[in-house]
Amino acid sequence: MADQRARGMDAGRLSSSTRACNNAENESMGEPAVETRSSTADDASRFDSSTVHHGRRHPEEVTHILRRVSQTGMAISTSSPRPLSPDNSTTSNLQPLEPPITKATLSELDVNKIVHNPKLRHDINYDPELHFRPNLDGEKGRKKQEKANQFYTLLTRELMSFVDNPEEFYRCHMNDMDWCLPRLLRAVKEILETLVPQRDKDLLEEGLNVELFMQQFYKGIADLEKLASWLSGILKLHCAPMRDDWVDEMYRELSRGNRDQDIPTLVRGMRSLLGVLEVMKLDVANHQIRCLRPVLIENTVDFEQRFFLKKIHTGRLNIDGARSWYQTAKANWEASRRVQEMRGLYAQAFGDAAVFFDAITKLILPSTPVEIPNSNACPNTFMFDEERIMRLRSDIYDTICLEICMRQFEEFERLEDVSSLDMHINFNAPQFSRPSSYADSDSESSTSGSSTRSSSARSSGYLGPSSISDAGSVRDGRRRARDLYNSLLALLQTAPSTSRASYRWKELASPIALQILRYVDAPHISLGVLEKALLRKLTDIQCDTFQEVETYFHQRLFQELTKRVVEFKNLPSVGLFSIATGRTVPGCLQMQIPRPQEGSNATNVAKREARDEGGIEDMATRLAHLGMLHWRVWAPIAYIPAEEASS
Repeated sequence: MADQRARGMDAGRLSSSTRACNNAENESMGEPAVETRSSTADDASRFDSSTVHHGRRHPEEVTHILRRVSQTGMAISTSSPRPLSPDNSTTSNLQPLEPPITKATLSELDVNKIVHNPKLRHDINYDPELHFRPNLDGEKGRKKQEKANQFYTLLTRELMSFVDNPEEFYRCHMNDMDWCLPRLLRAVKEILETLVPQRDKDLLEEGLNVELFMQQFYKGIADLEKLASWLSGILKLHCAPMRDDWVDEMYRELSRGNRDQDIPTLVRGMRSLLGVLEVMKLDVANHQIRCLRPVLIENTVDFEQRFFLKKIHTGRLNIDGARSWYQTAKANWEASRRVQEMRGLYAQAFGDAAVFFDAITKLILPSTPVEIPNSNACPNTFMFDEERIMRLRSDIYDTICLEICMRQFEEFERLEDVSSLDMHINFNAPQFSRPSSYADSDSESSTSGSSTRSSSARSSGYLGPSSISDAGSVRDGRRRARDLYNSLLALLQTAPSTSRASYRWKELASPIALQILRYVDAPHISLGVLEKALLRKLTDIQCDTFQEVETYFHQRLFQELTKRVVEFKNLPSVGLFSIATGRTVPGCLQMQIPRPQEGSNATNVAKREARDEGGIEDMATRLAHLGMLHWRVWAPIAYIPAEEASS
């Protein structure tokens, strides 16, 4: 367990939420910082504590491994060294390895790097719980773990070589401070210098003099017990209380390894030491983020404008594509019949940003061919928002596909009602090309809910009647609809994540088809035929069904976005952050915006709101937040007319 907790990982990349967009964006800031993710834990820190936390009293009779070496006749002598066997040869001819955790690998956690990291400062506007953590995920994390294991394996071999043949080891390393132990001690000292206040620097120099310790080490008189006790005290003085148990564990490992001549345990203690230093550095950085967040957020627009203008003026960023994207969106907006009918309302809600917000709602639609960042459909001005846009695109794709599945279920429900007419399913027909006399019963067939349902298994491609006896009743239809909807949500949540939402739904088509037939009485309907029809509707974004549902949700999203922009547009940056990232969005200004109609069935809108309302409102809030911040930064740089920008 101690070995796992002490895994030393150097600073990795900022992810999800905080991965740097490309090397050019951070070329003035060095390597990206460690990966971040949301967490509910609030690690209280006592960085300026004046209370010394002393280590517990330790037995004076503990014998040190290095003293035992000298006492057993292996002290350094001036006689000619005996040759080492191949198994006991030293590692002096091997390439020196850096410790896995050093001052350099943790440099991105320094406050100066934090305030000059544009990607981190941008992401802090969207994630209220953004914090640093060791980057142990993925291929990069695996390689870092391998590097750490290599270092500690080499350290173990070197210490064993010293114990086996100290004379030969001394001859090879007497003027060498580049093997693992001195490198590790120097790394410990350098990291501690960044953690302790200036007044304690002299104490640090006195307690951890690496050169003096190595001289004592070669002579067999190094007091490792004393060093471990001193480190325990200095770490407890400056770390958060929650880290004390880890510090105690580190001390026990160093002491036990030294006392029992157990080099693997000794090395585990050194590994724990670097692990404690890493989390202390992370604690300090996260504390600084919490303290600096209001200032960083309030200064976001000014900071990003200066950052991007510098890149534009030096030729490292070309925004001609962004200007072209906006002008195309403006032409489409002015030609829209919907805009002509509601120009006054949109002007009241969006002001000069109406064209922009209409464009970004289209940007997240699955039918918009976006391959970030190499696509004209998404300009490079969104370089810091790539992941947020892709998540919105994925979410609305899922919402559309869930609705398509529920509409397929409703088609079967209508067939049950008119089964006496011997009607047959046409999977290629529009979803609402049904006799008008059955529209009323359809309006009652589905709502959202949270119950579950089971039914008998089916053993062949053609499924027989369901065991439900009151399929024609409104109550039973509602129950089955919400049971099916919840079961589809469960399937979606357990599906493996993929780079494209269409791939995920391609894999889900078969279990979804089976699930739909479990909840509907559909005699003589082939599972294979239904699966094939669903596969086309869920993955072909150009098919009529997908386009119809996408248009419906686009209109719903734009309505909700209009309300959010009215609420957000006059807020300062900190106020925008507080409201947009809160658990609930306060009541928006009520505006008379007509809801879209689907064919001749107005009742379908009211019926489906229970299914999509929460998801659409959440997407509208996220998109309004992203859009408001983006517009404030880029409108005077890329989107307003050139003559206004120059003035």
